[in-house]
Amino acid sequence: MKIISHFNIIIKSVVLLIAVFLLVGTSNGSQFKIKNSNLNLSTDLTLMALKVEKDIQNDIYSAKETYEGDLTGYGADCPLCGGHLACMPSLDVLHGNVTYNDSTYGTVRIVASSQNLPCGSVVRFDAPGISNDGVTAIVLDRGVLGTALDLLVENNNAAYTSVGRRKISYDVIRKGW
Repeated sequence: MKIISHFNIIIKSVVLLIAVFLLVGTSNGSQFKIKNSNLNLSTDLTLMALKVEKDIQNDIYSAKETYEGDLTGYGADCPLCGGHLACMPSLDVLHGNVTYNDSTYGTVRIVASSQNLPCGSVVRFDAPGISNDGVTAIVLDRGVLGTALDLLVENNNAAYTSVGRRKISYDVIRKGW
């Protein structure tokens, strides 16, 4: 009887050890770890960079490019202006129309740019004194050089008094239509 009781204790101890061994062997979390068998880890960084770039391109408010240039103002009544925009010749701006209703960005200001920015490009810049919230504008006209922007205002007098000439940094948030 004593031998059977010792035998039961030994069996229970062995079963307990096996259970503990199995429990410890499977609970190290190895089934939850993701292993990277790629020895070239730069591929992962390249893929991550491509994903970030795609996210930026899909976000309509993220900067695609950033430029620095001069901001000036002009009125449709300027001496060399005909009252119509170069990118949208049918849009008459002689009567104070200085905004455009864009299907993506809503009501935006109108700017002239050089050929560096295609027609329909949308830019965003800070311009204290013109707007406290910053300015979102669409390129619908031509007539400046380099990276300068020319903001369309009600008339030439307002161009001199409210805009003048200032250095700005602006983000291109959409390049062309």
